[in-house]
This record gives sequence, C-alpha cells and structure tokens, in this order.
Amino acid sequence: MRSAIKNLMLKAKVFKALSDPVRLKILTHLRNGEKCVCEIVPYIGIPQPLVSRHLAILKRCGLVKNRKMGNRRLYFVTDPAIFKIIDAVNDDLLSALLKHAVEQIV
Repeated sequence: MRSAIKNLMLKAKVFKALSDPVRLKILTHLRNGEKCVCEIVPYIGIPQPLVSRHLAILKRCGLVKNRKMGNRRLYFVTDPAIFKIIDAVNDDLLSALLKHAVEQIV
C-alpha cells in the first residue's frame, strides 16, 4: 500500500514537471541529444537563469541528468520513454479534450 502511494506521488511529480510549456520545449530540444545550457537558451528564448531553473526542476524529478565536459554541463534525457508520454498527448486527444470542455460550458 505504501509503495503504491509513493508511486502515485512520483508520477504526480513527473506530470507536474511536464505541465510547463518551457520544460516541454526543453525536453523536445533534448530529444535530439545532449545540449549545454548555451545551446538551450537561444532555442527556448528566455534568460539563462530561467532555463537553469527549469533544468533543475527536470533534474530533481529524474527526467534529465547532466555530465561535465570541461567547463560546460551537458544535459540529456535520462529515459527516452518519456517521449511516449509526451507524444501520447497528440492532436486527436487535444481535440477530444477541447470538445469535451466546450460541451461542459454549453
């Protein structure tokens, strides 16, 4: 029982990390391989301290890790299976959810 609750809490932590568009964009960028912050910042288009804050959140929940190479830190996705979850929220699902939300309003 205790481990089931712990698993739910860990899942919630992952989904919370995935709930921010900036973090999703970072993960999408890392899909093509490891990147240093200096490569992530121009892609994301926000200041470096904010990118670092988002990377720290992704790192705390285990979605990304980093390794040191000289004076750079290269970030990478720990398990590409996370992209199955991200990709599961596709246009068909989004359309169905939007339709349901509109029906609730009307």
